[in-house]
Amino acid sequence: MNDAAPARPFKVLGIQQIAIGGTDKAALRRLWVDMLGLTHTGTFVSERENVDEDILAMGSGAHKVEVDLMQPLDIDKKPAVHATPLNHVGLWIDDLPKAVEWLTARGVRFAPGGIRQGAAGHDITFLHPKSNAEFPIAGEGVLIELVQAPPEVVAALG
Repeated sequence: MNDAAPARPFKVLGIQQIAIGGTDKAALRRLWVDMLGLTHTGTFVSERENVDEDILAMGSGAHKVEVDLMQPLDIDKKPAVHATPLNHVGLWIDDLPKAVEWLTARGVRFAPGGIRQGAAGHDITFLHPKSNAEFPIAGEGVLIELVQAPPEVVAALG
């Protein structure tokens, strides 16, 4: 680690979610709900994001992890939420705007869309899976969602 590096103005508190894509949510539900016993807590449908998503939960309180089962609305359109079976991992962040500002200033590439409200109602943004000349740091093939942790999660995990 570089001793001259400025202090990081945010913390990664834990895993907020795991998103799993497939062509058929029913098959995913059979495993995650019927066999493993996760609780269905909601649904999210977005034409813009080409997704029909079931939102599940495991654990509780600050230790609750969201598991999103996603299928595309149109299999021939982008984004292709089913093309990568482990679509993305979400991380709780204690101060999302500070994290985005700090990471961007250090060459981390974010996916288009900026900070916005996600399916579960939290502010989110995504680190791009691929770097480029302007932003040489990225997810190295993995899409990473940064999620603003609510105050109770910050208090419990911070």
